[in-house]
Amino acid sequence: MPKRVLGRINRALEAWLPEQRLFLKSDSQTRFVRLRPGTQAAGIAGAGLLLAWSIVATAMLMMDSLSAGSGREQARGERAAFEARIEALSQDRNAHAAEARDAQARFALALAEVSAMQSRLLSIEERHREVETGLDVVQATLRRTIAERDAARAEVAALRETLAERGGAGSPELARAEDAAATLTLLSEALADLAAERDAVRNEHSEAVALAEMAALEKRLLEEQNNEIFSRLEQALTVSVEPLERMFRAAGLKPDDMLREVRRGQSTASVTPATLRMSTKGAETHPDVARANTILTGLDRMAAYRAAAAKAPFANPVRGNYRYTSGFGYRRDPKTGGSRMHAGTDFAGARGTPIHSTADGVVVHAGWQSGYGQMVTIRHAFGIETRYAHLSRIRVSVGQTVSRGDRIGDMGNTGRSTGTHLHYEVRIGGRPVNPMTYIKAARDVF
Repeated sequence: MPKRVLGRINRALEAWLPEQRLFLKSDSQTRFVRLRPGTQAAGIAGAGLLLAWSIVATAMLMMDSLSAGSGREQARGERAAFEARIEALSQDRNAHAAEARDAQARFALALAEVSAMQSRLLSIEERHREVETGLDVVQATLRRTIAERDAARAEVAALRETLAERGGAGSPELARAEDAAATLTLLSEALADLAAERDAVRNEHSEAVALAEMAALEKRLLEEQNNEIFSRLEQALTVSVEPLERMFRAAGLKPDDMLREVRRGQSTASVTPATLRMSTKGAETHPDVARANTILTGLDRMAAYRAAAAKAPFANPVRGNYRYTSGFGYRRDPKTGGSRMHAGTDFAGARGTPIHSTADGVVVHAGWQSGYGQMVTIRHAFGIETRYAHLSRIRVSVGQTVSRGDRIGDMGNTGRSTGTHLHYEVRIGGRPVNPMTYIKAARDVF
């Protein structure tokens, strides 16, 4: 900038910022530094800019701190709501299971009552047919007897007329007339007995009809009750089975393959629909029995699903306070700085945080493993294996059988680790897969 322009600026600023001199004295001489108005203005402007920058930076840091605190509170609230939802779903599932068991018991009792009612109804129908047959025989006999009585009366009248014309006692005609009168008396008595038997048969027939109508009414009421029981059972099965099927498919597992392996590994056969059959003397299977067989098939499938779910790692290994620090896949290695495959998911938390088994299985390793530090390896069904690394303490031993939720160790910082955390792996056939696939798939079920 030309000196003439600087001179004009200094003269313009001299009224507010007069020239200052800074004296520096030493043993041998005294020197001074001249601070012109322009230099003072530049210094003041620089200080103002530095102050403004400090204020803005401080405000941004405070906003970030407040935002981080709010995010933690929000995450804590979401986690609490998620845990409450899991608890509510678990209670609802248990309630549906209890209702299904009660309905199954009521259904078995109702089937027994229906079977007994059908037996009574068939007996009543047979008795009804027998009564109708007997009544037909009695009526035919009664008609024949009445015809014979009328014929005998006509013959007696004819004999009396003949006897009156001939007028002789002890004649053959008189003897025949007396025999005919005796026969007529016997026929009249037999006719009276047949009429009484007919009346008794009619009364018995009326009672049989009334019993049949009552049995039909009871059967209809039982069918309506069974239909309600069936509907509740079918609804409970739908609510229980569909989430399990979605969970398996979301984890990339084939439900039918898992069910076959579960059934193959069961030591005792469960009750299957083939054990429930009801026959009506060679007639076709009752519709209620077919519907019951379908429900029992669903119950058997649900039981197998639950057994399979207990053997697969559909759970979170950490239940206390934690945060996700690293996911599955390639990432920057914190030790070397290069790219490296991360075969699991990291959960950071306080030292000693309980670590739980995510499925039923057998411990195949419990000790030090290079890089992993203190590690527990559990072998599950379906070729699945889980690993829990960097532990501070191991609470299980090799060969021990564990169940989902059992505490197997404590969170630590052993091995190739940069901080206290759990390194959790899921392997299928020795190949690592993303553990979060299983954890997320089970969020709406467990």
